[in-house]
Order: sequence, then structure tokens, then C-alpha cells
Amino acid sequence: MTPRAPRKPGPRTRPPTEAARVDYTGAVYGSLLAASVIVGAGTLGAFPRLELVLLLLCTGAVFWAAHVFSHLFGDRMADRSMDLEEVRRVCADERPILDAALPPALAVAVGPLLGLGLQATVWLALAVAVAGQVGWATAAAVRVGAPRRLVVAVGVINLLLGLIIVAAKAALQH
Repeated sequence: MTPRAPRKPGPRTRPPTEAARVDYTGAVYGSLLAASVIVGAGTLGAFPRLELVLLLLCTGAVFWAAHVFSHLFGDRMADRSMDLEEVRRVCADERPILDAALPPALAVAVGPLLGLGLQATVWLALAVAVAGQVGWATAAAVRVGAPRRLVVAVGVINLLLGLIIVAAKAALQH
């Protein structure tokens, strides 16, 4: 067996000192995606809560898979070798996109247990998605040691992005 040539560094290769680094980008993106799905769901069918839960989970899964595929394909195009370990790493790196759909989906699922009607449940899920987006973005800024002003700015900017989605929901509501 001949030894493999060392891997060329690529955009997703981390230096050893960053091995414990946590990337919140996917969670922020996934939370914004979930909020958009909630707003865009519109009128659902006979089982609106179940359909919204499934829509959130399926959309998160499809976007996760698309990100995994694009990173693996992009790395292949950069002449990087790919093995099962690389596939597992990329799947894990992109998992926050999928994970971000879970809290809003859970909010939709527990809405009836809280005595909430469908519209109140949708608003709850939207609030959970926006809170997740703001929380993950702020956590990322804190984690990298950003100055307090930047942490606040990141939180405010993400809150504004979330509020744009909320405004769209309010404007589109019949």
C-alpha cells in the first residue's frame, strides 16, 4: 500500500489549534430559514400543525443536505481527497442548520398542550426561531471574544433581520 499524499489545505480545513472551535453560522442561518418557513407556510391543509412541523424538519434537512453536498463537491473540485471521515466531518459541521429547525418545530408541536390556537402557535414558533437566531449570533460573538459593542451590534442586527420576517408575517396575515 502506497502512502497517500498529504491533503491540500482547503477552505474547510481547520488548523489544529482550532479543533475545539464551534461555528454558529449554520445555527443562525437555520434559525432564519425556520422563521422564513413559518411565515411562508401560509394556509396549510387538514392537519396544519403536523404539516408545519414536517415542513420545518424537511426544509432543515434539505438545506443541511444541500450544504453538505456543496462543501463536499467544492472540496472535490479543489482536488482534495475525500474519504468517509471527511464526509462525517462535513455532515457534523453543517448539522446546526438541521438542529435550528428543532426548537420551532417543537414549539408548533407543544402549542396545543399550552392551549394555543393555530395562529398563536405559529407566532410562538416564529418567536422561538427569531430568539434562536439572535441567541446563536450573540453566542458566536461572545465565543470569539468580540468587544461588548460588537456583541450588542450582532444581537441587534440579527434581531432586526428577525423582525423583518415578523413584519412580513404580520403583513401577509389575512
